[in-house]
Amino acid sequence: MKDPNAPAQGIFGQVPLVVALVLAVLVGWAIWWVVRYVRADAMTRQSIRQAIRVRWGWKRLAPMLKLSATDKTPTALASLANTNGKPIKPRVLIPALKVKHDAYGVIARAQCLPSVGLAQFQKAAPHLADAWRCTRVAVTQDKPGQILIRGVRLDPLKFPTEHHPTGEPPEETAQWDLGLDEYAQPVSVNLTQVPGVTVAGLPGFGKTSLINRLLADWAPSPAVQFACADGKVSAAYEGDYADWVQRMFAFVGDDLEEANKLFRQLVELRRARSASVRQILGVKSMWDIGPSENWPLVVLIVDEAHTYFRDHKGSDQETKKLAALAAENARLVEDLVKKGRSVGLLVILTTQKSTGDAIPTFIRDVCPVGLSFAQKTAEAAVAALGDEIREWPDANPINLQDPTYVGVASMNHQSQPGFTRIRTPYVPDAEAAHIAEETANLTIDPSTLLAAFIGPRTTDVDLTKLDA
Repeated sequence: MKDPNAPAQGIFGQVPLVVALVLAVLVGWAIWWVVRYVRADAMTRQSIRQAIRVRWGWKRLAPMLKLSATDKTPTALASLANTNGKPIKPRVLIPALKVKHDAYGVIARAQCLPSVGLAQFQKAAPHLADAWRCTRVAVTQDKPGQILIRGVRLDPLKFPTEHHPTGEPPEETAQWDLGLDEYAQPVSVNLTQVPGVTVAGLPGFGKTSLINRLLADWAPSPAVQFACADGKVSAAYEGDYADWVQRMFAFVGDDLEEANKLFRQLVELRRARSASVRQILGVKSMWDIGPSENWPLVVLIVDEAHTYFRDHKGSDQETKKLAALAAENARLVEDLVKKGRSVGLLVILTTQKSTGDAIPTFIRDVCPVGLSFAQKTAEAAVAALGDEIREWPDANPINLQDPTYVGVASMNHQSQPGFTRIRTPYVPDAEAAHIAEETANLTIDPSTLLAAFIGPRTTDVDLTKLDA
């Protein structure tokens, strides 16, 4: 005869097993967190503890900062449960908050509520920084209805970083990864359709290191070819680009006449590409289809640009010759910057002070991307970043003269208003040299590639016939 209590006994008999499974899951989760905590470095462990404090204190903190909403409409369940006829108390709604950590602090995502949105969170940002013990807090809109809150406990700008290139071609040819901003978020700039970039700053503060990373990241791509005019040296085996010369189809030092020949060669390439782009690529602009191995992006690096453009004063024959060469160099580079964008020419100019005597304003002012490392004077900061930098004193490069900020630059970022500061990483010399050696076989003169389609062309440019 069956026991009528058997089903119930069977169910209750499984309770210990269910409890054991739940306990096992909880213990496993706890062990996973303990192991993760122990294996983390000291900075990350502090961030883990900080993230826990943020989660536990959120429901109490949010109403204090007016980041909560009052819902006076009772829910259906509350209405059914209200049998005594008394008024139902309004509910206080707290935005849901998900918190993650990294070495520098916390990253939180909050759901918006009626009357509690981006503006309210931005207003509360200074108070969130105090409550969460952060150096600074930034609030942005992650997506509609969701707020991204970035809090940094440590200033990322004060910690030198290293970049270890992979040796693999970049996923996007014209994407320049710069480093980390003041909230430890990666910063990159899209150089598609960009004709020129200016980089300014005091000697030894990171200009060449910045270019070194670009070379290390882009060199593995056969769709990019490099040329360089380095005003700091006289020969290819000297200076910062000695290892990179093997990955450059052209290199000149501080000789103005040699630089003039290189600039002439590139202007001729620009004119030949402009005349044949529709015939060969079938488009008006190379960027409509992107760079390729047969039509590569040509990057001209002009380091210490003032060497080639400086106005030489004097009445002797040699000085007059140098002055004429400098003026002609400026006109040639102007041609590249103003007319080379659509056919795949990019000019990167670096100098200590990008004032008009170092980089002529008719070149500098048409370069849409500008960065500046430390500067000594407000004049130099304005020349590098524009007059608007006066309105952003925290980002002004005159505040970056401390040795702690070697490798830190200010820039006007494409995707956000105002200026941001960036910690650019150092690429170890041995790794850069290895990349240069491994990719040297990809080096080819773009004029040679073009000649395969349209035949050889003269490299002599008649300056009187340059396009208006």
